Amino acid sequence: MAPVGAALWRSLRAHQVYGANTDVGKTIVSTVLCNAIQRQNQKAAFLKPVSTGALDDADDRHLHRYAGGTLTKCLYQFDEPVSPHIAAKQKTIPRDDDLLASIHKTLSGWAQSNIDFALVETAGGVHSPGPNGNSQADLYRPLRLPIVLVADSRLGGISSSISAYESLLLRGYDIQSVLLFRDEYYKNHEYLHDYFRNKSIPLVGLPAPPTRPAELDASSQSRDEEAMATYYGKVSQESDISRLLEEMSLKNTERVQRLEEMADRARDVIWYPFTQHQGMQAKDITVIDSAHDDYFQTFGTERSTSSSQLQPTFDGSASWWTQGLGHGNPELSLSAAYAAGRYGHVMFAGAVHEPALSLADRLLQTIDNPRFTKVFYTDNGSTGMEVAVKMGLRAACARYGWDASQEQVSILGLKGSYHGDTIGVMDCSEPSTFNQKVEWYRGRGHWFDFPVVKMTGGTWKVEVPEDLQTDLGLAQEFASLGSVFDLDQRVESPTGRRYKDYIRRTIEDLVHRQGMKFGALILEPVILGAGGMLFCDPLFQRCLTDVVRDHPELFSAKGSSPKQSPSWSGLPIVFDEVFTGLYRLGRRTAASFLGVHPDIAVNAKLLTGGLIPLCTTVASQEIFDSFSSPEKSDALLHGHSYTAHAVGCTVAVDSLRAMAKLEGDGSWDGYRADWRGSNPVRGEMSAPDVWSVWSHGLLQDLSSAQSVESVFALGTVLSISLRDAQGGGYTSTAAKGLQQRLAVGGDQFNVHSRVLGNVLYLMSSVTSKPESLREMEALLRSALL
Repeated sequence: MAPVGAALWRSLRAHQVYGANTDVGKTIVSTVLCNAIQRQNQKAAFLKPVSTGALDDADDRHLHRYAGGTLTKCLYQFDEPVSPHIAAKQKTIPRDDDLLASIHKTLSGWAQSNIDFALVETAGGVHSPGPNGNSQADLYRPLRLPIVLVADSRLGGISSSISAYESLLLRGYDIQSVLLFRDEYYKNHEYLHDYFRNKSIPLVGLPAPPTRPAELDASSQSRDEEAMATYYGKVSQESDISRLLEEMSLKNTERVQRLEEMADRARDVIWYPFTQHQGMQAKDITVIDSAHDDYFQTFGTERSTSSSQLQPTFDGSASWWTQGLGHGNPELSLSAAYAAGRYGHVMFAGAVHEPALSLADRLLQTIDNPRFTKVFYTDNGSTGMEVAVKMGLRAACARYGWDASQEQVSILGLKGSYHGDTIGVMDCSEPSTFNQKVEWYRGRGHWFDFPVVKMTGGTWKVEVPEDLQTDLGLAQEFASLGSVFDLDQRVESPTGRRYKDYIRRTIEDLVHRQGMKFGALILEPVILGAGGMLFCDPLFQRCLTDVVRDHPELFSAKGSSPKQSPSWSGLPIVFDEVFTGLYRLGRRTAASFLGVHPDIAVNAKLLTGGLIPLCTTVASQEIFDSFSSPEKSDALLHGHSYTAHAVGCTVAVDSLRAMAKLEGDGSWDGYRADWRGSNPVRGEMSAPDVWSVWSHGLLQDLSSAQSVESVFALGTVLSISLRDAQGGGYTSTAAKGLQQRLAVGGDQFNVHSRVLGNVLYLMSSVTSKPESLREMEALLRSALL
């Protein structure tokens, strides 16, 4: 099932009618509005997606009877006068996606038929369940139609009306107008008028409709219908209704105009990250109206007046790797709202609040590293890595007796690694396009070249860089990706011994012949993200950490003995899991693929499920103790105004809880089964848990495409390296053609993607639907095969 786009037309003003409660008069309000539209010589339409109860009392029939000329339609009719999820139990239930697609198709048809105004009326209250039991507020959210809220004029109606409004607002709806019946006893309309006026939302109070006779015979039925017809004829002519409809029309026009102007305005006033602006045009800027699940809703000026101006666009970069539980996740939004209401932001130095403490406990449990005891909070991956570097260098200097103010202390890492854009961690990466023109960049370290994992021609290979083949051997082929990660076997192999010998000799030369001093080993475990989605042979990273820990004598001056340590040896090992951690690769930690417990680890990106900026740097007790002294100046003097932001911490707790639930409830079993069949490693039961949401068959096919140099997939990540006669790299344009083809997309949706030189990568959420991913795979096949 292709995704459903949000609904917005230039010509058709489509709105959704929600009620603050059941039996508040939604259909009467809809009938008034449709009558009033027709009095303006415009065409009106009414859609009831799901109706329950007797056919004669159906809402679309009511509109047909009292708003003659209005085009009416009901998609699913259930006989029982109960909630849709109960009425639907005895019949074939439409899937939520099918229901949404039918609504969108109906509205699109009306737009093409020159209908001016359409109402889509819900059943019951805002949170009344749909046919599948999901709250209507969530069910209809992908359409994100502007809302006509029918408030409750009865006792308790003020509370239910405001609650309904806040529930819709929490989910990103635009409430354009509020209507309710005037009641001279409770006078809810007077209170709510002032309440919504302060929100700049117009409220119109309607006279109460005629009271319906308790029992209807032919005579009373006729009188009732006549009274209702008179009521509609009178109310639909009221000036307040006419003004309201004019406002609603203006808001639709203004919304389209704002979207039309956004790209031009953005080009004029915004300085974009990682962007060369020379030659940049407005058409190069993606205008995002909203986002839901895996998709942006993007605006297109080239679409005809009868086509929806919004198109679903797959968020192929997972919004720079942050998206974990889907855009607009209502549970996370509710968590954020709760914390904002309870705390806002509160000072953290020397204080504590429940969200920060709960997250620290939850994170330590999730990472499950026996070394870790302390959690330090920052706001993003780069600043979290700044803290990690400070921690590692302090601990190493204390151990080896170095004075960093008098001598250069460097780091060990891998070529192509990148740990952020702040000036300190920039120095922890080799010279590259990212930093070579940053005036303060110095590049303090040594970065190993390394073997990479890729699939080419349907075969998994570990390829060794040409200038290291003498030391590390030639490329190796593997029967499966699981075989690559079978480190218990590989670490004792001749390749493992060769890796360790090469690493040990290199460090020995750097320290004892070149005089370098190293304060930390910093790795992005398994995949190096910003450097080009480089899939490092996990055996090489495992051997690198083993050599560093097993040979502390490599890092001290000849003849000197470093202080002994109960927990770490050699150098503090820092894992930058900003990108790869917390289920991005299908596991809680990327470290688990290597069988290594680092001394310091940094997590961000998926920490809050893609909702709030937050980062944690987690460290061992001994690393923490290296900052302990009677002197304040020896403390870790680092912090942010929004350290341990209570909203972010609350959302992170719920995000980790939700991902842990997915890990344990079988949600990913289908993906695992697909990859298990391709992982014949010493029997199925002993095979490493290595899998991806992207099908193994897709990789087999793409890896043999003429334009593809190699591919790999792990967890939610898919990487495609395109052939480039110039050799690839960050400045390559080889992937631009594929990126442009995906941006055009198919009939139902397109793809927003990012490229790193000749590499185009795609990522999903951990909640992505298999059918959505298969649709994406079909687009990739058509673009490359």
